[in-house]
Amino acid sequence: MNDIIHLLPDSVANQIAAGEVIQRPSSVIKELVENSIDAQATQISIFIENAGKTSIQVVDNGTGMSETDARLSFERHATSKLNTATDLFALRTMGFRGEALASIAAVAQVELRTRLRGQELGICLRIEGSKFKEQEAVSCPVGSNFIVRNLFFNIPARRKFLKSDHTELSNIMTEYERIALAHPDVAFRLFSNGNQISELPSGSMRSRILGIFGKKLDKQIIPVDAETELANISGFVGLPSSSKKKGAHQFFFTNGRYMRHPYFAKAVQNAFEKLIPEGEQVPFFINFQIDPSRIDVNIHPTKTEIKFQDEQLLWQILLAVVREALGKYSAVPTIDFNVENRPDIPVYTPSATATPPPKIHLDLSYDPFQKTSQGRQSAGAGANWQDVYNQALASSRRQEVPEQRRLWAETTASDKEPTAPTATISKYLQIDCRYIVSPVAGGLMIVDQHKAHQRILYDRYCSQIASHKGISQGLLFPQTIELPLSEATLLDREADTLKSIGFEFEKISSGNYQLTGVPSGTEGTQPAEMLRDVIADINQGSENAPSTIASRIASSMARKVAMPVGVELTNSDMATLMEQLMASTIPNYTPDGEQVFVIINTAGLELLFDSQN
Repeated sequence: MNDIIHLLPDSVANQIAAGEVIQRPSSVIKELVENSIDAQATQISIFIENAGKTSIQVVDNGTGMSETDARLSFERHATSKLNTATDLFALRTMGFRGEALASIAAVAQVELRTRLRGQELGICLRIEGSKFKEQEAVSCPVGSNFIVRNLFFNIPARRKFLKSDHTELSNIMTEYERIALAHPDVAFRLFSNGNQISELPSGSMRSRILGIFGKKLDKQIIPVDAETELANISGFVGLPSSSKKKGAHQFFFTNGRYMRHPYFAKAVQNAFEKLIPEGEQVPFFINFQIDPSRIDVNIHPTKTEIKFQDEQLLWQILLAVVREALGKYSAVPTIDFNVENRPDIPVYTPSATATPPPKIHLDLSYDPFQKTSQGRQSAGAGANWQDVYNQALASSRRQEVPEQRRLWAETTASDKEPTAPTATISKYLQIDCRYIVSPVAGGLMIVDQHKAHQRILYDRYCSQIASHKGISQGLLFPQTIELPLSEATLLDREADTLKSIGFEFEKISSGNYQLTGVPSGTEGTQPAEMLRDVIADINQGSENAPSTIASRIASSMARKVAMPVGVELTNSDMATLMEQLMASTIPNYTPDGEQVFVIINTAGLELLFDSQN
C-alpha cells in the first residue's frame, strides 16, 4: 500500500492558519492596532476602503522596526513578546503568538513602511500570499505604516462569503470601539473611503466612553473602584434608570484586553436585583487589573475569552463593588415616609415658658350599671340585649343598596321564564382587558389582543417597506438623536428602509441626527427612544439579506407600537381587530413565533366539565 500522509506546502499551511485568526476585515484591523499598542504608539490612524475589502491601512507613531525585525515579523511564530512557554503566564502585551502578520500576509497583498527612532531611512517591504516581492529603503516617519490590499485575493471562496460593505463596516466599528475603550490614553482616528468618521483624543476612561457613545450617557453612569489582593477593579456602571431590554453597552476588559465573560456579567446583573425590571440590562464598562500569572488568555484564537484562577472570588468582589457604588452615589431608592396628618411637634426654645399640664375632671358619682338621666339602661346591663340586636339588624338592612337587591333578585329568580334580549349581543367578549373570546365552528377561540395587534402591524409595516408608501407624521418639535458609531453606521445603512415606513431624519454630523417625523399611528411613544430601540434590534441580528433586515425592522416597530396589555376595547374595536387579524398572512403567530390565539374545541370543553365529576 502506498504512503498517503504528506506535509502540506507552506502556502497551504499558512492559509489554513490564517483562517483561524483572520476571519474578516475587522480581524485585520484588530491585529494591526494591537501590534501598534504593543509598540507604545500614542496616535493610531486607520484608513479603510470599501469596508476593508479593497484596502486597510494602519499608521502609528510607535517604536518602529529595524530591517531585520521587519523581515522576520512576517514569519510564522516569530514574536518579540515570548521567549519560553512560562512567559505565557506573565503576559502584559496584546499579542504573543506571532501568527497575526504571517496570517495576514498569507491571504492579502501587504506593504509595510517602518523606521526606528534615530535612523535616517526606513524600510519598505511588499508581500503577496506569503511571498516577498520587494524590499527597499525609503523615507518615512518614525513608527509603522501597514497597508493591506485585496483581502482573500488568493482564496475566492473566503472572499465570496464576506458580507455587504455596510455589514463589514459595522463589524469594524464594533472592533474599533472595543480597542478604543480599552486604551483611552491612545488617540484614534478612523477614515472610511476618504471621510473621517471618528476622532478620539487621548483622555480619561469617562471621556472616551462619552466620545464613543454620546454625552447623554454622562448622567447615566457612576464610577466603580476597588483595590483588592486579587485584582483592582475600576470603570463605570449605569444607573437603574439607564436599563433597557436591548442594546445596553456592556464591556469587560482585563489588563487592557477586551473579553467576553457571561459569568461576571451575571454578577453585575445580580447587583441590580429588584432595582430594574426583569429582563432589562444596564450598561457597564469595567476593567480588571490582575496579576498575569492568575489568568490564561491563550484559550481562544481571537483572544476574547480569558480563564481566571480565582473566578468565584472575583465574582463576589465584583458584586460587592457594584452594590457599594450604587449605595455610595444614592442610586438605590430611599424610603420616603408619609408625613401626611403628622402631629405638629413644636421647636424647643430655652426662653419659652412651659405650658401647664391639662387638668383631668373625674365624675366620682358615675355608675355604668345604673340608669342614665334619660331613663335608658346602658347596653352593658344586658337586660335589653335583644332590642339592641334588632335595632342593629334593621339598620344594616336599611343600608343595603338597591343595586345589590336587584342582583340578588336576578340570581334567585331562576325559575322564571327568560325574556327576550332588548339589544343585540356581541359575539366577542373581552376578559381582563387582555383576551378576546369568540365562538367559532366547533369550539371557542381565545385571542391575545396585544399579540394580535402586533401581527397586524407587522404585516402593515412589511407592506409599506415593500411599496415605499409609509405615512409620516411630522414632529412639532424636532428631536436630536446621538448614536454611537456602530449604531450610526447601521442607521446610515438602513436609512431608506426606515424612511419607507414613515421615519424622517437628517444627518447633522457623525453620530448626530435630527428626527423630524415618525410613522403615523405611533402616538403615545417616545419618538427618539423608538428609533434607538429599532436600531438596537437591527444590531442584535446576524442575517444581512435586505428582506431579513426589512423584516427585522417591521417586527421591531410592531413590538413598539402594538397596544399594551390592559386596553379596554369596545365591541366595534374587537370586531375590527379580529377582521384584520384573520386577513393577515399568518394570523396564528407573531413575527417572533409566539402564539396569537388558541382554539378549544367542543371535545375539549366537554373534557373540562367531565373532569369535575
